[in-house]
Amino acid sequence: MGQAAYVLPSHLIRWNEENVLAVRVFDGNGAGGMYEGPYELKNASLPDVVAIELDTGLRNGIFYDSSGGPISAVLTSVATEPIQGFTCWVFETDEGKEIATERSTLELTPAEKHRIETEFRPPSPGFFRVKCLFESTQHEAKAESSMVVGCRPEEIETEQTRQPDFDQFWKGTLEKLAEVEPEFKLTPNPEGNTETHELFQVEMHSLGGIRVRGWYQRPKAEGNHPALLRVPGYTQAMLPFEMNEPIAVFSFNIRAHGNSQQDVSGWPADYRVRDLDDKEGYFYQGAYCDCVRAVDFLVSREEVDVRRIGVTGGSQGGGMSLATAALDQRISLCAPDIPFLCNWERYFKTTYWPDMDKWVDAKPNRSREKMLRTLSYFDNLNLVNRIKCPVLLGVGLQDEVCSPVSIFAVYNKISAPKEYHVYRDAGHWVKESHQALRRAWLMRHFGLPQ
Repeated sequence: MGQAAYVLPSHLIRWNEENVLAVRVFDGNGAGGMYEGPYELKNASLPDVVAIELDTGLRNGIFYDSSGGPISAVLTSVATEPIQGFTCWVFETDEGKEIATERSTLELTPAEKHRIETEFRPPSPGFFRVKCLFESTQHEAKAESSMVVGCRPEEIETEQTRQPDFDQFWKGTLEKLAEVEPEFKLTPNPEGNTETHELFQVEMHSLGGIRVRGWYQRPKAEGNHPALLRVPGYTQAMLPFEMNEPIAVFSFNIRAHGNSQQDVSGWPADYRVRDLDDKEGYFYQGAYCDCVRAVDFLVSREEVDVRRIGVTGGSQGGGMSLATAALDQRISLCAPDIPFLCNWERYFKTTYWPDMDKWVDAKPNRSREKMLRTLSYFDNLNLVNRIKCPVLLGVGLQDEVCSPVSIFAVYNKISAPKEYHVYRDAGHWVKESHQALRRAWLMRHFGLPQ
């Protein structure tokens, strides 16, 4: 979708009559003309002509001093006339509660940059939304911009929600998994071979006898190699990974994902609420066990150094990376990005998922309290204290899918060696530079050249 703005002299407009607007398009590579519609022509409103750019001056958008610091905004107008109005700063908690407001008058002159500044004083460790608004006194309109900032995230304290039988539940679950014969099956896929790796499709049986699959890239070089387990995001299909280093890579699909849909359908993509009425049989009970079974596969391979097995993934894959490292001490490195499945109680206060409300309302015996009780067994908030290996975490500060506050509630429960990297402008993703950083981190811990 493209946008273009045109300034039309008012004396050329036939008011209350039909007008014709001719747009001349230059196309240096193609047949010319405009792309498919629909097209929309409208008078510019205030948000169309006023741009607001916020900045904290901080590399990652995090204040590490309890006193906070300055936040600036640059306002620019492309209108043809000055606009009278006022600016308004609004500060909110991660749950949307307003904690402060400031107002001041301002005249926006065309093509001139207007810089304003405020001091942000965070009331506590956490994450806050900062909004800057410009409201016109000439028209009932406003333009606004907002961003999330953090303050001392490592000091966020959250109580665990573990039920009394939490440890027994997971002990029993893993015992049930161990009773299932994995029946590992490797099928060569020579079309996917590279100069350094051979490709196989792997099939095995997990909790409940469910068949799951993935893609295994085995180094051609002889020796005892480190291994990396890659687990999928929500609905993601894991495929072979570009890797030249002497590392065994298992791009694994949990049940209902990718090539693991023979026994459990991936549609509808309702994993959050699938069989949520009981912790026994809930989707993520099986999904977490699938990941442990994937570790079983790697440990079974003679070319894999069982002392060097890492796990990584993003979003759902980030949450499952944490859960796998918590449930299986054979994991020696854990690199989650923007992890889901973290701190459910706070999660539902900072994000909105209508499918969860719809699920609760569908039956009279359901309630939000019962839902949260079941989810607590699969909440990384209650699992990650078991992690013993180094952890590298990537966070998008503007993430509205997996809120930074829910992620740090979990991160702060990890007692193993750990580090995090927050990306100021990233939403539900991490910047490409983080991928290179993660790769170097893995190479260093695997004892391989970077």
